[in-house]
Amino acid sequence: MTTVDAGLRTEYPFVLPRGYVDEHGTLHRSGSIRLATAKDELTAHAEPLVRQNPAYLSIYLIMRTITGLGSLSSVDRFVVEHLFASDLAFLQDLYRRINQEGHTEAEVGCPECGHQFLVDVAGDTAVQQ
Repeated sequence: MTTVDAGLRTEYPFVLPRGYVDEHGTLHRSGSIRLATAKDELTAHAEPLVRQNPAYLSIYLIMRTITGLGSLSSVDRFVVEHLFASDLAFLQDLYRRINQEGHTEAEVGCPECGHQFLVDVAGDTAVQQ
């Protein structure tokens, strides 16, 4: 986890629900993603593939902000394109949470007793409320 000062968290660890399987059959699930910058957003919007197909915007944003995934040396468009759909959806939600809401927690409730508590959707342990 990277912090600039005591109050600003800039990098968030995560664990993918399924994981990326590379060409050697190695499964990569643990990683980290950083806060997006204005340059990340502007550069992604300028990509020719994004201009042709706006659905690629999230691919480019995730590609630019993932700082590590398992033992991969880098995360490029190929890696993000070949994630399982559930993992891509997870990363899209995580990207939205950290860049728009500023955290990775979601409030959930027990269906039996109704107790409300926070769960860290990035894969960290549950946060008690």
